[in-house]
Amino acid sequence: MSEPVLSIRGLERTYVTAAGSLPVLRGVDLDVQPGEIVGLIGPSGSGKSSLLHAAGLLEHPDAGRISILGRDCTEMSDRDRTRVRLGAIGFVYQFHHLLPEFSALDNVALPQMIAGASRADAQKKAAQLLSELGLAQRTHHQPAQMSGGEQQRVAVARALANTPRLLLADEPTGNLDPHTSDAVFQNLYALAKRTGVAALIATHNLDLARHMDRVFALKDGHLEPRDRSVSAA
Repeated sequence: MSEPVLSIRGLERTYVTAAGSLPVLRGVDLDVQPGEIVGLIGPSGSGKSSLLHAAGLLEHPDAGRISILGRDCTEMSDRDRTRVRLGAIGFVYQFHHLLPEFSALDNVALPQMIAGASRADAQKKAAQLLSELGLAQRTHHQPAQMSGGEQQRVAVARALANTPRLLLADEPTGNLDPHTSDAVFQNLYALAKRTGVAALIATHNLDLARHMDRVFALKDGHLEPRDRSVSAA
């Protein structure tokens, strides 16, 4: 088996609230291989977002180690963590967070230009990704001119624009109706498989989770492997 894109060992995270300490991650271990799509299920407040934020180097865990592409990121400086995020990680959230004044094309091109691509090359790749996601007729439309599902597909294209090795998605279809949710997920799944990205996707949608390669439930701070045919209970 090849080296995992994402490797997590002994991850712990505790939040301090008015009611006292609230541990949400209690020694989580997880590997995600190249080309593998892993589902993460669990009720609200179970720690799914905390796990994704730690995996994406957006938050520092209280304990444990996170390695991306074989490189231990645990003790990295903030500058080095930012470099890893820009070069290796793509993010998709429940809300698309597109820049409202930019077209779909420019929303997808911008991250590439920030990473050093020329405007022409960035727009060419952006157009290709949007076309693969069924948005060829929307490239010059601003977010307000698109449906919710179309906006989220633009967000998927943006997340994959810099050819990340790791894709992290936090309820990427949670704000969509069931039909649109399924369509967006199928687009995301197909594009992730084509590009060979390793993906960790948190979702409440058990129907979507059944399509993933492996599924884990986050319960009482621990990951439990789940059969894709059973519920999250």
